[in-house]
Amino acid sequence: MTGSVLPNSTFLDFTSYGTTQPTTIADAYGVPVDHTAATSTVNVALVFSRANDPTALLTSDWATRQSGLAQLGDDLWKTYGASGPDYQKVMAGLKEMGIVILGDAAGSDGYITSQESRTIWVSLTPENFQALFGTQAFEDESTYLDSTLYYWEGGLALPDGWNVTGLWFDTSPIWGVYPAVSDLSGGAVANPPQGAQSIGNQLTALGTQTNNYAGDIAKWFYNFPLAGVDVPTATVGLIEPGIGDELSPGGNHTFQQGLDNFRASAGITTAGSYYTVANNGLNYFVGNSSERSLDVGVVTSANPNSTMGLYGGSGFGNNAQANAYTAYQAAFWDPVNAPPVVTSSFGIFQQASPDSPFARAVRELFVDGALANITTFLANNDWGSSYNFGNGIANQNAALSSPYAVLVGGTSLTTLASAPLDSTVASTPSPADSLYGLAMAGDPGTLWRLAAGGLVTMPSSITTVTDTVKFALLESVWNVYALSGQTLNPGIIDLTAGGSSDGGVDTTQPTPWYQTDFGLTPTSVNPGSPTGRGAPDVSALAGGNMLYNGPPPDLLDNIWNYWGTSASTPLWASLAAQIDTVFVDQGLPHLGFINDLLYTAAAVSPAAFNDITFGNNISSYVFGGPIDSNGVDITLTGLGYNATPGYDLTTGLGSPNGLLLARSLSAIAHSQSWYEATPDILVTEGADDWQTLVDQSLLFQTATRTEATVSVTVDDASFGFETSGSSEFAWTSRLAQQSLQPDFDANLVRLFDGAAQGAVRQASVAAGDVVDLTVNAVTTTTPQGALTDAFGFVDFAATGEGIVRVARPVAVAELAGGFDDQQAVVRLRQNGSDSLSVTLYRVDDFDGAIGNLLPGDAGYATAAAGRAYATEAGSTAIAGPGFGKFGQVLIDDVDAGDIIAMMLSNLSTGATYWAFAAANESIAGVDVAHLWNYGLNTWGWEDTYGGGDHDYNDLVIGVDFTSASGSQWLV
Repeated sequence: MTGSVLPNSTFLDFTSYGTTQPTTIADAYGVPVDHTAATSTVNVALVFSRANDPTALLTSDWATRQSGLAQLGDDLWKTYGASGPDYQKVMAGLKEMGIVILGDAAGSDGYITSQESRTIWVSLTPENFQALFGTQAFEDESTYLDSTLYYWEGGLALPDGWNVTGLWFDTSPIWGVYPAVSDLSGGAVANPPQGAQSIGNQLTALGTQTNNYAGDIAKWFYNFPLAGVDVPTATVGLIEPGIGDELSPGGNHTFQQGLDNFRASAGITTAGSYYTVANNGLNYFVGNSSERSLDVGVVTSANPNSTMGLYGGSGFGNNAQANAYTAYQAAFWDPVNAPPVVTSSFGIFQQASPDSPFARAVRELFVDGALANITTFLANNDWGSSYNFGNGIANQNAALSSPYAVLVGGTSLTTLASAPLDSTVASTPSPADSLYGLAMAGDPGTLWRLAAGGLVTMPSSITTVTDTVKFALLESVWNVYALSGQTLNPGIIDLTAGGSSDGGVDTTQPTPWYQTDFGLTPTSVNPGSPTGRGAPDVSALAGGNMLYNGPPPDLLDNIWNYWGTSASTPLWASLAAQIDTVFVDQGLPHLGFINDLLYTAAAVSPAAFNDITFGNNISSYVFGGPIDSNGVDITLTGLGYNATPGYDLTTGLGSPNGLLLARSLSAIAHSQSWYEATPDILVTEGADDWQTLVDQSLLFQTATRTEATVSVTVDDASFGFETSGSSEFAWTSRLAQQSLQPDFDANLVRLFDGAAQGAVRQASVAAGDVVDLTVNAVTTTTPQGALTDAFGFVDFAATGEGIVRVARPVAVAELAGGFDDQQAVVRLRQNGSDSLSVTLYRVDDFDGAIGNLLPGDAGYATAAAGRAYATEAGSTAIAGPGFGKFGQVLIDDVDAGDIIAMMLSNLSTGATYWAFAAANESIAGVDVAHLWNYGLNTWGWEDTYGGGDHDYNDLVIGVDFTSASGSQWLV
């Protein structure tokens, strides 16, 4: 029955695309030229094309995607599974050939075979292999792998007319087949410095690191939204190939007893809840028990009220090898437990050719997860930029770089207590000039950068030892590699150790739409600078100066300390489980595939992420050379990535501020679900050709490095203005949003007082007008406009010159569920010393009209007072909390779609300022704007005549329309 050979189906296409130069298996893997016929039976997945392409559905916005999945209902897999005739034809052909078919829809033997999953698992003897694929299978000892290799020569054929486009082999337990490598560096040689290779990681080597339970890390450092809230949280599925809940033979305790013992050590008094899906023989000694215990320890500590599902995949019975692929399938196709969140710390090492049936199979697997409405998190793994492939270049694992999964990198947290012990943070001989010394001395530049990374307290104001342990001074890239003479420790090639956050560019696939919409073109440092899918997406603590407490591999009494992206990944999954719980409580669907939501949140609410700007993940190497790496001689080639402001290829968008992220995701989800008719501030039909849909008043606010000329063209009319350069510490959207947290130190707020913004102008535009801007005659682009336009602002960027933000001075009440008569949360941070209050009132349009009155008309103030929203206490004037301080109130009777404007009162001068410049004072013929947009429903006010010191932070105000819904967990 053998027919046509599948393109790109050689063994090297399966394992070693882009990692090696040899083209024969003998040269690549060191097997004999005279191959030995295989005697083993191997289990193989035949994967079909889908009956229909889901790309349009999955690449639509989150709400459209959720609506589409809900509408499909029971027809989901009829639509996106394999076609019935294709599936039945192959089934009949396999039976005719006498090939054993494994699995059923329930995975009773550890395999999933079904039309819905587009998969038929088969068990192939060597004779079956040749009959099915038209070529012989071989088995030989590989000098490269130091183990037996199962392989084939040439391509694999399948009978003509079979619509099987993907293949996957359940071979090599857990990790998969390691790719062959050769030197692709072009002779690059690095000259790394002695000592630690990256800042903020030295304490692991010294044995003086801080160790914490994941629950404390989630609460103290990442502000998880439900930390300490005793409510059931969503189930988390854990990928645990071949191990499941297996314990060492002969033990006298159960998994439940070990789990509960660990929970008790973490201060959790209730019993843990878990289930296991592992139907084909587990093995404690072959499965990775320490990875399992790490995952369990993180999730049960961070989310004590979440049920955990342990997915063992194919296990080790009946020629199965527990490759992680089968465990993913088991989790994605579990209708009984239906975990809404799945996390995996296990890699699939094969580097499959992008046009091969192997790449097609594994990539479509994660599409299944997205279609099943599962939020999937994958560890980006632990060997730095090399990915532990000794080919001299920077690598990113192609098998696990799906755009439909969240890739998680690693960071190191350095507490204030531990900072003096790490010489990279508190260096000698000049401790006063070190990061620690400058931070303790209150150096503004140092604190500014640390605040962007999540610092909430002025270091010099911490007084107690307990606080110093709970307070993170620095978060940097996890990279513990250190060079002592010619010895690298830990050794890069030690798969059991790991030392740095992976990150880089998967050049085998295009950049995902959500990264492109974020303005990214992830570019590899490798020769030729290819582009592709950037990784990771996000990050969290992985090790270095802080480790995780977890149960030991056999769950006995003592506590182990763990590290790696194997820890940061289940921590992110635990956060997702909490946010998923909030979503359901607010009447929303499960989170499901959320990558586009995360990038939108980073664009509109940058404070939802801590921006990691310290450290690197550089670890590329080739075999042979002067450096001893775990007993193997290597040469470091120096290719890798550095942390930078904003998204980077070491930590992605950054680590989470869990509460702020939950609020942002909630706002975005409700906005997309219920407010499609709300007009975007600007819309574009082509490249940066932005048009208004409605008459509206707009702010044009500038952020430039130096003095600049801004030219604005609105259809045939134009106006221009000069701006001074923004001050070094002019407030950003990130800082303004961070300041709207009750625990954000008033001393940090005051430290950055008085830093002037650039100029701001306000103008009215008419429906249908096209808006165009230049800065110093440089044409602007809008790299994130597609993400922010629905939320009231678009940034126009002129390369090398600066940014002009075009923003509305009003908010649209996009309330949870589209309901009327709701409450909204108003948060305030005062950085002006005057007595201030703010009033929120309803207007009729985006020009601020109330009936026939426009801002500045006689009687407008009276009309606004009649439209004012009242707080729970009945006041319409919300008093500022005082210089440097934070305040929060709820306003009542807000209706869905209300357009809300603001008025500021300076009680010490008796002056009143409006969100619309036309109602304010005019200087030299220019109406003075007193308002500045800081992202999602967040603004900053100037409280004195003429704009005062132009820092636009005298009163920062944020209006939150969704957190007061449901159980109000996000208030």
